Amino acid sequence: METRVHPPVAAALRLCLHGLMLGLLALAAAKAYGDGGPHPGAVTALACVLAAVYVAGAAAGSVQPGTRAGAAWLALLGLLWAVLLVLSPDALWVAFPLYFLQLHLLPIRWSLPAVVATAAAAIASFLLHGQAVTPGPFIGPLLGAAVAVATVLGYEALFRESERRRELIEELVATRAELAEAERTAGTLAERERLAREIHDTLAQGLSSIQLLLRAAERTLPEDAPATAHVHRAREAAQDNLAEARRFVRALTPPDLENGSLTAALERLSARSTTPALTVQFAVSGTPVELPTPYEVALLRTAQSALANTVRHAGARRAEITLSFMDTSVALDVVDDGRGFAQDAPARASTASGGFGLPAMRSRARSLGGTLSVESAPGQGTAVALTLPLPVGRTGRDAA
Repeated sequence: METRVHPPVAAALRLCLHGLMLGLLALAAAKAYGDGGPHPGAVTALACVLAAVYVAGAAAGSVQPGTRAGAAWLALLGLLWAVLLVLSPDALWVAFPLYFLQLHLLPIRWSLPAVVATAAAAIASFLLHGQAVTPGPFIGPLLGAAVAVATVLGYEALFRESERRRELIEELVATRAELAEAERTAGTLAERERLAREIHDTLAQGLSSIQLLLRAAERTLPEDAPATAHVHRAREAAQDNLAEARRFVRALTPPDLENGSLTAALERLSARSTTPALTVQFAVSGTPVELPTPYEVALLRTAQSALANTVRHAGARRAEITLSFMDTSVALDVVDDGRGFAQDAPARASTASGGFGLPAMRSRARSLGGTLSVESAPGQGTAVALTLPLPVGRTGRDAA
């Protein structure tokens, strides 16, 4: 007989139960001889048989809580005990370990009636043998049944609470590891984006300006001028280094943008975020144009953050991401039909699980000269809109 709980407490309880059962059976057999009661040989033989059946079932691996083998073993023990009750009034006390066995092996809807029936049989056997009527034989089985029920149910409640706490601790440990990994990833991506912006806005721009100046100088110099060849080589070196800087920028862009356009990255984001409980749709308005890398990063990160807030907090069933290309600006709208929040309440997106809450989105928008607006109300969903002005004369990702 195995237990549903774990050692060492369970092992000690099992040993106590085994000792109690075998000790009470030995006591019944000894009193049958010592008190000169009827049928001492039959009582001793039946007590031995009952002890053997108990030991065999306790050692059998098939005797488990809620199984047919457990119920059959328990029924056989009850039948042998009932016969022993008829032969000896001292078998009454074997009811106590039987209570615990019934509560352990049977479902609660069957174990409680079995305990009541066992207590009634114990009291009835006392009356059957014509013993003197005293409160003890009546109160004892009933009190023992109550103690057994309270002990087993209380212990199982404590065990369930312990298991819930263990699962919670494991979940917290796993979550802490995930958060640490997310923070490392977020830090790495943020540093990559910062380096990409710095290279794009400083080195690439400077090299582009140097190339333009050298090209202008090359056109103004005579072809046979001694400096013409040097200017030409300098312009080629600036052009090569500009191309290398642009390759660095592309290598430092977010992984979602490495193998495709912003539109493709947003489509993948929508597909990944769609679940049976939430439908995410993506649409493009206007004619897509190639955007500078900082713009694509800002739009993608804003979509990821807004959609993550929708999944975690909104309880929405539907969300829409719209990327709109206009003559002088590009806009991203993320709208959901979730529970929303009060505008004067703390921003629900300001979490520590990634660092891309509303303040971070607004900061990113301001750094590119854009605006971020949030519209929400309790029970009316949320709409997040990011608008970035297109840079004058720059429509390509690597435009200088």
